[in-house]
Amino acid sequence: MADLIVFGAGGQLGRMLVAEALTRGLTVTAVVRDPAAQQQLAGDGVTVVTADATSADAVAEVAAGHATAISAVGPAADSPRDYLASLQLAILDGSGRAGVERLLVVGGAGSLELAPGERLVHTPDFPQVALPTALAHADALDAIKAASTEVDWVVVSPPAIFAPDGERTGSYRVGDNRFMTSEDGGSHGSYADYAIALLDEVQTAAHSRAHICVAD
Repeated sequence: MADLIVFGAGGQLGRMLVAEALTRGLTVTAVVRDPAAQQQLAGDGVTVVTADATSADAVAEVAAGHATAISAVGPAADSPRDYLASLQLAILDGSGRAGVERLLVVGGAGSLELAPGERLVHTPDFPQVALPTALAHADALDAIKAASTEVDWVVVSPPAIFAPDGERTGSYRVGDNRFMTSEDGGSHGSYADYAIALLDEVQTAAHSRAHICVAD
């Protein structure tokens, strides 16, 4: 059985997470919607499977035997606001049934706080185009925090400016649930560096039942 199971492995970030895991000698079960469309994931160390991540029963079936899971699933453009929260709860529930010990969830930057109880997504200048996705991630975070589960979860929010084609520097900072900025006031990072940070958390288990963030 693989060391790690990744839900949403067919997405751009999911593929980077799988690739980063492989560089560390980990074996991965990559859960995708359509294996035939994800030939780039095939190779040594990867088992590609399909499962309905909205079904806790389906999640439990594919997650059995794995100690650690990653949810890199995000909301679809046309999905209702509660879709992501329901999906993450299904992954959490199914993971628990399967005996998964830890679940790392890709969160959203809008869920981070500027002050206690004041989330970035609720600020007046938050970009309207990003609002539906940010609110969906915030709802999913709240649902995970409220869930009764034995799974040790960590929600990891990326920086506000999150570049799929950004440089892999290998350098990043980790913070708590407060919005982090650099000296120039920005919040930047690449998918590649986020993947490094997430896999570091997989291997070090530095946080427990926590909402954290990573940025440059």
